[in-house]
Amino acid sequence: MSERFVIEGGHALSGTIVPAGNKNAALPVLAASLLTDEEVVLDNVPDILDVRVMLALLEHLGVSVRHEGPNTVCLTAANMKDVSLDQDLCRRLRASLLLAGPLLARCGDVELPLPGGDFIGRRRVDTHLLGFRALGAEVTFNRSYRITASALKGQEIFLDEASVTATENILMAAVLAEGETVILNAAGEPHVQDLARVLVGMGASIEGIGTNRLIIQGVDRLHGGRFAIGPDHIEVASFIGLGAITGSDLTIPGVRADDMRMINHAFSRLGIEVEMDGDTLRVPPNQSLQIVADEGEAIPKIDDGVWPAFPADLTSIAVAVATQVHGTIMIFEKMFENRLFFVDKLVAMGARIVLCDPHRAVISGPATLYGERFESPDIRAGMALLIASLAAEGQSVIGNIRQIDRGYQRIDERLQAVGAQIERLDD
Repeated sequence: MSERFVIEGGHALSGTIVPAGNKNAALPVLAASLLTDEEVVLDNVPDILDVRVMLALLEHLGVSVRHEGPNTVCLTAANMKDVSLDQDLCRRLRASLLLAGPLLARCGDVELPLPGGDFIGRRRVDTHLLGFRALGAEVTFNRSYRITASALKGQEIFLDEASVTATENILMAAVLAEGETVILNAAGEPHVQDLARVLVGMGASIEGIGTNRLIIQGVDRLHGGRFAIGPDHIEVASFIGLGAITGSDLTIPGVRADDMRMINHAFSRLGIEVEMDGDTLRVPPNQSLQIVADEGEAIPKIDDGVWPAFPADLTSIAVAVATQVHGTIMIFEKMFENRLFFVDKLVAMGARIVLCDPHRAVISGPATLYGERFESPDIRAGMALLIASLAAEGQSVIGNIRQIDRGYQRIDERLQAVGAQIERLDD
């Protein structure tokens, strides 16, 4: 059944909104449960569509999945029955790739269908395969990837790009490989760090967590345990942008300050101020948003990159927020060639945006936005359009909200709790 959001914009919000667990940490940690035959209990798992698809994939493999509560999942991979992943489920989830590393380490064999996910540009799997081959695996391709290894042996591996999912996949394969593995040019995002810490908690030996050089000493086996997924810094940033452009007073508890350094720095170029008190972040109301020009009154830019740069998942949010800020700024999306193609929907609402090419957009504001009807093209663009709709005059209708539900847990209910006029309806 398809659903839509109906939104009445122009209302300031007020109250406390708690960030969900990090989607991009939950998915690899769920996959890591395959590395042991003991029970792994995970708390603060976001109840989103992508997580449900990952759990369905694990159940297809024979993993016992039990829910202790809405955000606690217990997994036991003692009786895996298959190494062939369900093709239809894989088409719905880019992160199905993350099952390859643990299956290779645990079983020595995996049949991996082509993954799905957002259509935000070409997303290579070459770096994953580079790492698996370096560890001793053989890879063949015939409309799916067959990856096999009689034994994995540690090696020094220099990644040809600092890919998050490739780093996670190779890391999960290496923890049970023989000897030492060194991953150079590794990704260091908060969700990669979370996965590494969970693996250490399961008995892995990993040094260099949070850096681009990971050193793994292979062990014979891993054990189970209980772990909590960290807060989603992308969701925290989404709420900061929402609060700032709607003149709202929002309090966001449970924030990891270290995850927010570059995000807060980039948002400060949009004139956004936040207050941190321990792990609680507050967005003060009625901010006067003004672009902070570069030296010599040059037009500034916000550009994304690998950690610790500004996250690519926030470029869509930054575009929507910039439409309501005094001044001109460029948003430079370096990593995905299709991510900015949603801006025509903001232009239809009244935004002043010049899309220079697939990677660069120049935004001048503030522009009065008016409610519109549109479809959500992907997770982050969907959230950007939702934020714009809450700041707009009149009513907006967003269809294909399954895309938003893939990454944001019950977002309508949580926004209603702080005063947003948003309703979920069946089409």
